[in-house]
Amino acid sequence: MEPHVAIRFKHLFPRVPKESAGPFHLPNDLMHAADLEWFTLRYPLAMTAEDRHVLDTGRRGWDHEQAELERILLPAYRASPIAGVKPGQRIRDYQAQAIEVLRRRKSLLLGDEGGLGKTYTAAGFLASTSGTLPAAVICDAHMQRQWADKITAFTELSVHLIEKGSPYNLPLADVYIFRVSQIGGWIQFFKSHGNFFKTAVFDEPQSLRTGKGTQKGAAAFLLSQGVTYRLGLTATPIYNYGVEMWNVMQFIDDAVLGGWTDFEREWVNRAAGRGGHIKDPKALGTYLREQHALIRRLKSDVGQQLPKTSIIVETIDYDAKTVESVEALAQQLAIRATTGSFVERGQAARELDIMVRQATGIAKAKTVAQFARLMVEAGEPVLLVGWHREVYRIWLEALADLKPAMYTGSETAARKEAEKRRFLDGDTDILILSLRSGAGVDGLQHRSSVVILGELDWSPGIHQQILWRLDREGQKNPVTCFLLVTDDGSDPPMMDVLGIKKSEATQIVDPHLGVQVAEADESHLRRLIERYLARGAGNEGKHAAERPQE
Repeated sequence: MEPHVAIRFKHLFPRVPKESAGPFHLPNDLMHAADLEWFTLRYPLAMTAEDRHVLDTGRRGWDHEQAELERILLPAYRASPIAGVKPGQRIRDYQAQAIEVLRRRKSLLLGDEGGLGKTYTAAGFLASTSGTLPAAVICDAHMQRQWADKITAFTELSVHLIEKGSPYNLPLADVYIFRVSQIGGWIQFFKSHGNFFKTAVFDEPQSLRTGKGTQKGAAAFLLSQGVTYRLGLTATPIYNYGVEMWNVMQFIDDAVLGGWTDFEREWVNRAAGRGGHIKDPKALGTYLREQHALIRRLKSDVGQQLPKTSIIVETIDYDAKTVESVEALAQQLAIRATTGSFVERGQAARELDIMVRQATGIAKAKTVAQFARLMVEAGEPVLLVGWHREVYRIWLEALADLKPAMYTGSETAARKEAEKRRFLDGDTDILILSLRSGAGVDGLQHRSSVVILGELDWSPGIHQQILWRLDREGQKNPVTCFLLVTDDGSDPPMMDVLGIKKSEATQIVDPHLGVQVAEADESHLRRLIERYLARGAGNEGKHAAERPQE
């Protein structure tokens, strides 16, 4: 190739190293055949008749495959019966659509809204598709038992729950279910037994959003490279900003968004770097759909008309002295977060976040508990959601007579299940749930329709996951979510940032909804820092005004 042609070639095929002088090697698959054939229209290349036939055949195969995928995803699609499920069980048409797309593409991020049965879709795919077993499922710790229960209830597949964070002699099974915290210890197994698993199912893969740089991320990537089929299941692939989508897709389909350099050049506001924003979130979401790398259906798309969900923000009273007790230290940390060394700035920002968020939670804890009691006295079982252990202690003390159940980060998986059962059986009307323990939990919709967020998370995706514990199939009442906030402490800046993050994430996963773009934000902690810097400056002005004039 002439140099200028080679430059264009490397832009179109980012897997070719930029420094390579050739020869260039591409996989002989349908997508690359279609792209290469298109490239030769602009830059004709010499080839044998046999090579031309292979290229043309591949391009026609690509066109046919795309047409088939479009046909499968049409609303009028009606699936043939899916084999492999137990008598009395069935796969719905929209679930069968995802199964058929995955069979053809071999990789898929299934982003269906919470409550649409993504676990059953995965189980149906494994049970009905040849060459998928044995499969590895990677999930949050509290979801391991629920995965096993759903697979065995829905299919005839055998299941083994991984017991240790290091390799051991595995018994024969069709599906092996790993807790995401375990996989880092299995990295050597994935490396030396690369072809053992045929399918990798990543449940809530946003837990891997920090990428391959961590032990669990490196292990997950090794696993994904050794399998034939890769499936990600999450309605909230983005917990913070849109750049996380690149990391998530590395485990599902690492070719669709290219390497980081290419992704950054094409999609990211490079002035903000890795932590920056996607330049056009809607375009990214549309692109992933056009490539059939992402499928997402809302409840309304599949005919599920659940009762309306309401989100009510209530500003409540709080103990001002608790917030004031950390004011001086908070201002010092805010100053250090802007004037110290690089390491000092990062540490100070994290300390400020932890300290002020906990103080805010404690300051409003008694009022939140009182609000929960009023709901229970009105006959409403509630999910009471928080984060800090000290906040839980206050809630448990204030609500002791109601004997709340606990589903947080401190309980074992078995204990969580027992506490969940207490709530479902009516032994208590309050389930205290950790903000980051809610993803995927099923069954709560049969008992409650009220969520009380007593503490906030920086990620709107976390809040949405909590809401979907109740807003799912089986819910018979309108779901109400109360966000109980104060007008001081960490709540005001957190509410600002939550709006910004939700705007960007929603535009990617639901580009057709026409969400308005929120203002740019450089850091989720920046607003908290600026709040206390401004407060410190205000105090200085107040003290100066009080000093006598000379």
